[in-house]
Amino acid sequence: MKELEVYVHIPFCVSKCNYCDFLSIPASENIQNAYVDQLLLEIRAAGLAYKNNFVTSVFIGGGTPSVLPAAQMQRIWNQLNDSFYIRRNAEMTIECNPGTMDARKLEVYQQAGVNRLSIGLQSADPKELCLLGRIHTFEQFLQNYELAREFGFDNINIDIISSLPGQKIDTYEQTLRKVTALKPEHISAYSLMIEEGTPFFERYGQAEALRQKGNKQSQLPSEEEERQMYELTKKLLKQSGYERYEISNYALPGHACRHNTGYWLRKNYIGIGLGASSCVENIRFSNITDLNEYLKLDISDLSCLCSVREELSISAQMEEFMFLGLRMMCGVSAKKFQKQFSYPIEEVYGHVINKQLKEKLIRKTLEGYCLTEYGIDVSNYVMSEYIFDG
Repeated sequence: MKELEVYVHIPFCVSKCNYCDFLSIPASENIQNAYVDQLLLEIRAAGLAYKNNFVTSVFIGGGTPSVLPAAQMQRIWNQLNDSFYIRRNAEMTIECNPGTMDARKLEVYQQAGVNRLSIGLQSADPKELCLLGRIHTFEQFLQNYELAREFGFDNINIDIISSLPGQKIDTYEQTLRKVTALKPEHISAYSLMIEEGTPFFERYGQAEALRQKGNKQSQLPSEEEERQMYELTKKLLKQSGYERYEISNYALPGHACRHNTGYWLRKNYIGIGLGASSCVENIRFSNITDLNEYLKLDISDLSCLCSVREELSISAQMEEFMFLGLRMMCGVSAKKFQKQFSYPIEEVYGHVINKQLKEKLIRKTLEGYCLTEYGIDVSNYVMSEYIFDG
């Protein structure tokens, strides 16, 4: 049997946040119920298609999965447990947003075997939460977090975002200190990306373009302020006992997210639900993104869901190996590269590796190569050099 990770997409939310470009929409209870009915059929079909695999992690993301009523989420978890061979020690995660969690939902998650919660806080500052379009206060987050602890959840991630419009170093530091004081097992600390198609892009797109060119603008934190927030994140989280294991992710020892690590290590994974992506044996495919179309399909045949399918070439696999692997602080393994591709890593990328070693963008490790602190700062540039021309 082969190892497999499973992602399930719940595309619903109370309201879409101003910065969000994920596939997510508000929807009526009837639409949510119809979606869950279809989702159960897809889970059942996927379980049959991958019956010769054992599942090492399940991640229910969104959207806001915790917006679903407890009874509907119970149906989803029951179907997952019935359809797949899930390892007893599998990591089982669900994303939750403050203001959509309650005791009954947490009880259902616990009974289903969920052993990890990922809670989207984003900021502890009320003005910043309002700017982001979040539906909750910091106080509501605290109530939900404490309730989860009361239910015995001992592996909790908290998401936070820096470089927000108008954000100052001191307000971001307060968020960091309030979050670390709670001692969650994992913290994901992201820098805001102004994405096209979002309200933030309409408001701040021009300011972001100016900032990227190094020009002055007043709406977003300057490059220097952004760097100070980045350094503050590293410093405070390290002081609080968190290990940085990926560019944006920090964990207490033994609590790195196994599901996401699987993505970076290019393990096989399937995505179930609207717009969900999969990559199995170097074949990448994605589900349709139109909700109305999804609800009408006969999902007994999974092929009807596929909107995009691509078989990765050897060169594309090598590129992914490098730029996904370099996201992790441990870097890439030369031994694993040769095992997968039958060529030494230096034979394929020697010119890039030598150049980046001289520029102090990467350094050699016992296993292979990893980013330096400077390399992390300019990681997009570093990784772009591992893309083959043409």
